[in-house]
Amino acid sequence: MNRRNFLKVVGLGAMTFYLSGCGLAATENKKESEASAQSSVSEGKPMKIVVINSSPHSEEQSTSRYLAQRFVDGAKNAGHEIFVFDAANEETHPCKGCDHCGMDGDCIFNDAIQTKLMPKMLEADLLVLVTPLYYFGMSAQLKTIVDRFYSRTTKLGGKKSMMIATAWNTADWTMEALKNHYETLVRYMSWQDVGQVWATGCGTRSMVERSEFGDTAFKIGAAL
Repeated sequence: MNRRNFLKVVGLGAMTFYLSGCGLAATENKKESEASAQSSVSEGKPMKIVVINSSPHSEEQSTSRYLAQRFVDGAKNAGHEIFVFDAANEETHPCKGCDHCGMDGDCIFNDAIQTKLMPKMLEADLLVLVTPLYYFGMSAQLKTIVDRFYSRTTKLGGKKSMMIATAWNTADWTMEALKNHYETLVRYMSWQDVGQVWATGCGTRSMVERSEFGDTAFKIGAAL
């Protein structure tokens, strides 16, 4: 098999998918052992999940928003509580590095991150970062949110996390930089990664809707 055509999508101790472009090449197996592993993510209890959308495109056009919604549908079916934040259309400000917050206090900006998102993130069990791939990294809208983690670095630590990203490119290195960034963030924040969806070859809404990535996002949500 040509490595160029395959990406791995994983859920914590649960399902593993090998995806070819926008098609599913191999599906989950070992149902019984997976079911046992999946229950360890939420330990059978409803979780509070925050989904951060960052695409500037509309719900009808965006590829990443589509996958986020499929994940949300799966997670709701599993009984989890979902809060969705629209980073592209809320009032947000980038971190100034002023240290007004002291890494554990209110930000100098009393914007939507401070008043709407941060309280939800602090009480959340799982944070889901959703982005289109722009110049091989996350969108500026999502990076703004990530930089503002600074104000509550310690209290945002130790949570579960997930990454969903879409891109037009299909080369094997397309998501490499973003994947490294996300995994470094997971390490720094002492997060527990529960899933990664790297949807290459999905440059338009029709392309992602025809792919198996939507079903993958749904299954990860439903398996929590």
